[in-house]
Amino acid sequence: MLKILKYSFYDLMRSRWSYVYFLFYLLLGFVLLFLNNDLSKAVITLMNIIIILVPLIATIFGVMYFYNSREFTELLLAQPLRRSSIFLGQYLGVAGSLTLSLVLGLGLPFILYGLFESGVILNFSLLILIGAFLTFIFTGLAFNIAISNENKIKGFGYAVLLWLFMAVIYDGLFLLTLIAFEEYPLDSFSLAATIFNPIDLSRILILLKLDISALLGYTGAVFKKFLGTQLGFLISGAVLLLWTLLPIWRLAFKARRKDF
Repeated sequence: MLKILKYSFYDLMRSRWSYVYFLFYLLLGFVLLFLNNDLSKAVITLMNIIIILVPLIATIFGVMYFYNSREFTELLLAQPLRRSSIFLGQYLGVAGSLTLSLVLGLGLPFILYGLFESGVILNFSLLILIGAFLTFIFTGLAFNIAISNENKIKGFGYAVLLWLFMAVIYDGLFLLTLIAFEEYPLDSFSLAATIFNPIDLSRILILLKLDISALLGYTGAVFKKFLGTQLGFLISGAVLLLWTLLPIWRLAFKARRKDF
C-alpha cells in the first residue's frame, strides 16, 4: 500500500491541478492579509471559504482521479496485490496531496505575516486541522461514490449532489425543522443533527474556538454548553475521526467484493 500511496502522491504533486490548488490558497492568504492586515479577522474570513470550498474540491478531485486512473487500477488488480491496499493507497495519496497543498498554500502567507508571534496560532492550527479532516472525509466519500458507480456521469452527479446536500440543503432542512417544531425542546435534536453533518460540525467547532458562538443564534447556547467544553471538543474530534474512518472502511469492504 505504501508504494501505491507514494506513486499516487507524487503523480498528483506533479499534476497542474495540484499547483493550481496550491496557488489559489497562496494567493487567497496573501490577499486576505493584505486587505485587512489582521490575522484574527483573516482567520474568520478564511473559515467561511474553507468550510465550503475544501469539501467541494476534495469530492470532485477524488471522483475525477478514480475514473481517470481506472486503466492503471485494472493493471494493478492483475498483480498479486491486495485490493484494499490498492484503493486505500490511492485514497491516501489523493487526500494527502490535497492536504499538503492546503497547508502550504495557507501556511506560507500567515507565517510571513508573523503567525508565530501572534495570538491566533491556535485558531489557525484548528482551522487547518478542520480543513485536513474535511479533505480526508470528502475524498473518502468521493471514492465510495466512484467505486459504486461505473458510469462517470452518474458518479460526478452523485458527488456534486452529496456536496450540495451537506453544504446547503442540509442546513435548509435543519432550519425548517427548527421553525416547524419551535414549541418543542429541540436541544438534543440540534446537537444530533449537527453531528451527522461534518461541515456543520466543523463550522461550529471553529466558531466556538473563536468565541463567537453568538452568531449561531438558537443553537449557540446548546453547542456552547456541550461542545464548548474540553470534553465537548474531544467528543467532536472523535466524531470527525469517525467520519474519516467509516468511508475508508466501506471503501476497503467494497473493493474486496467488487467485480472489476
